[in-house]
Amino acid sequence: MKAERVKKEILGWVKTVVIAFVCALIINNTLIASALVISSSMENTIMTDSRVMGLRVAYVFSEPKRFDIILFQPPDDETSIPYVKRIIGLSNEKVEIIDGKVYINDSDVPLDDSFIKEEAYGDYGPYYVPEGCYFVMGDNRNGSSDSRAWVNKFVAKDKILGKIYFEYFPSPHLLD
Repeated sequence: MKAERVKKEILGWVKTVVIAFVCALIINNTLIASALVISSSMENTIMTDSRVMGLRVAYVFSEPKRFDIILFQPPDDETSIPYVKRIIGLSNEKVEIIDGKVYINDSDVPLDDSFIKEEAYGDYGPYYVPEGCYFVMGDNRNGSSDSRAWVNKFVAKDKILGKIYFEYFPSPHLLD
């Protein structure tokens, strides 16, 4: 009788663990995007070896916006680990970096990118962002492999894995 009760108790715990594991897999693969940032490309916003979390469904009912921090498959190596960068140029925009400042569509006023670690050295572009794509850069402009350096310059919307909202390790804080 006692052995039967122990067996039922163990079986109940196994069921609970299996259900929790399956739920975690479903949530992680459909709702939550999580990543380890292994480079300094987003410093000082996100430091090297930080863990970040966002939503995979962020862009189901809305379009990505300028300055969103995204997790995506890099255009030049889709087998690589996902990258974390900031959207700078939107679809159908012209992006140009002159003397380290970013200009959109020949504006006389550069983007307000006061969040960056330091201005980029040099001039880049112009880049014409195709429909359904985005031009991305790291906040550490001189330590980032981003749209300026890639052969395939733009991130297609369908390669975006999620919008990053939160750094949860080592120092939890909101990024948006």
